Amino acid sequence: MSSIIGARHPLRVWTMVLSLLAASIASAAMAQTPEPFASTRPTARIEYWQQRLNEIEARLSDPSSLAPIRLVFLGDSITDFWTMAENPWFPGTTGGRAVWTGTFGGADSAYLALNMGISGDRTEHVLQRILPRNEGGLGELDRPDLDPDVIVLLIGINNSWAAEDPAVSSIFEGVRAVVAAVHARKPRAVIVLQSLLPTNETDRNENVVKPVNAALAAFASASPQSAYVRYLDLYPTFLTPDGQQNRAFFMDAVHPDEDGYRAWRDRLVPFLDDLRQ
Repeated sequence: MSSIIGARHPLRVWTMVLSLLAASIASAAMAQTPEPFASTRPTARIEYWQQRLNEIEARLSDPSSLAPIRLVFLGDSITDFWTMAENPWFPGTTGGRAVWTGTFGGADSAYLALNMGISGDRTEHVLQRILPRNEGGLGELDRPDLDPDVIVLLIGINNSWAAEDPAVSSIFEGVRAVVAAVHARKPRAVIVLQSLLPTNETDRNENVVKPVNAALAAFASASPQSAYVRYLDLYPTFLTPDGQQNRAFFMDAVHPDEDGYRAWRDRLVPFLDDLRQ
């Protein structure tokens, strides 16, 4: 009987065969999967900056003494990515983790550092993070045993996007407010105020970055902040001979790659050595 059905309905038979074959292939693929895809597991959403914030808060909540820390790095993603290995958004690019670990990871106790950079932060976000808890902030500089010799600050470039008008004045005033807030919380520390780095946009560099840097340099040299602020101009370090952003030092248009962090380290460490003399 089955042979008669097959002869009379060849399409039906082939449909059944293909269905069985597809089911077999699907079953084999599922059998080769060691565990369910991440896409199948209920997962709370957490952005990268939230993860970084949680990491910093966990470190600051740890009862282990913070007294050995000699340097605090404060800023946005450019500071944050000192501790990044492979960049998850740009495969094949690497941040500054190897440079950070070798220089600021504790091999030399004089350079033991805490990185408090958070991707995406603008000046107002850093201000909220270091505002004391009893004033409604996160109190990231509240712990009395966190008593660094130097606070290394780089902040402001994110304020050049969705910028207030005029952008240069807004960014400069934001950075100045951060400097004042840091000094109020840690008056013993020297603040190394670093220039903004060049972007790959000529107009942004000429109309915003360079004027902000000029204002920061003048601010750092003026009284009373000249007693506790030192200005480090990183801008030329990241340029080609023709004055453009050196793309060999960047993962993208804004963030240094491992070579960029190495070049930064090579400017920063001698600068820190001079401060100690």
